[in-house]
Amino acid sequence: MKYIIEVTDLKTVFGDKIVHEGLNLKIKEGEIYGIVGPSGSGKTTLIREMLMLQEIDGGTIKVLGYNLSGISYKHAQELRQQWGVLFQAGALFSSLNIRENIALPLIEYSDLPRKLIDEIVDFKLSIVGLKSSDASLFPSQLSGGMKKKASLARALAMDPKLLFLDEPTSGLDPISARDFDALILKLRDILKLTVVMVSHDLQSIYDTINTLAVIDNKKIIYDGSVNNISTIDNEFIKTFFKGYI
Repeated sequence: MKYIIEVTDLKTVFGDKIVHEGLNLKIKEGEIYGIVGPSGSGKTTLIREMLMLQEIDGGTIKVLGYNLSGISYKHAQELRQQWGVLFQAGALFSSLNIRENIALPLIEYSDLPRKLIDEIVDFKLSIVGLKSSDASLFPSQLSGGMKKKASLARALAMDPKLLFLDEPTSGLDPISARDFDALILKLRDILKLTVVMVSHDLQSIYDTINTLAVIDNKKIIYDGSVNNISTIDNEFIKTFFKGYI
C-alpha cells in the first residue's frame, strides 16, 4: 500500500503550549482524508506543517516521499509544484481576473508558451464547472460558489498529485455545498488525486471522506471510517456527531 503522507511522533509547541505530542497518521494514495477536532486542537497547524508553512518541533513528516525535515530548497520547490491548495476564503488575487489567477502558477513555474497556458486555463475552468466567459471576471464579481471553483481551478493548474482543502464548503449555501462535494469526488476520480480536507460540514464529511482523523488532546484519537466513529467514547465526537451517531 502506498502512502502519500506519513506523520510520525509529531510534536508542535507554541510558547508554553503543546499543540501536538506524539501525533501519528498515514494517508493512502487516492483517498479523501478528512481531519476534524475541537477548536485549538491544531488541525490547520497540521496542514500548515504538511505544506512547509510551519516548522515542527519533533517527529517527522514525509510528503510524496520527501522528508520535510532538512529538505533542500530545490526539493522543496519540486514538492510545492506537486500539490494544490484551496484556502478557506479562496485567496484569489483581487487585482487579477480569473484567467490571470489560474495562469499565475503556470507562468511562474513553467516555460510553457502563453497560448498553451491559455488552453490549460480554459480546460481547468471547464473541469470545475465554470465557463470560458467567466475568465474575464474579477473575484469581486463572483458568487461564493464561483469563487470556490475558481480557486480550485487555480489549485489544479499544475496538475498536482495532492490537493489540500481547508473548509471547502464554508460560506456556501446547502445546494452549492453539495454541488462542490460532488465536484471534489468527480475530480478525485478523473485526476487520480489524493485529497486532504479539514471540514466542519458533517454532510460533506459523510458524503466525501474515505478516512476520518479526529485530533484531540494533542493526538489522533480516531483514524478510520466515519461509519465506525460511534465506537469511540470521546466528548468532542459525541457533541460533534450528535444526531448522526
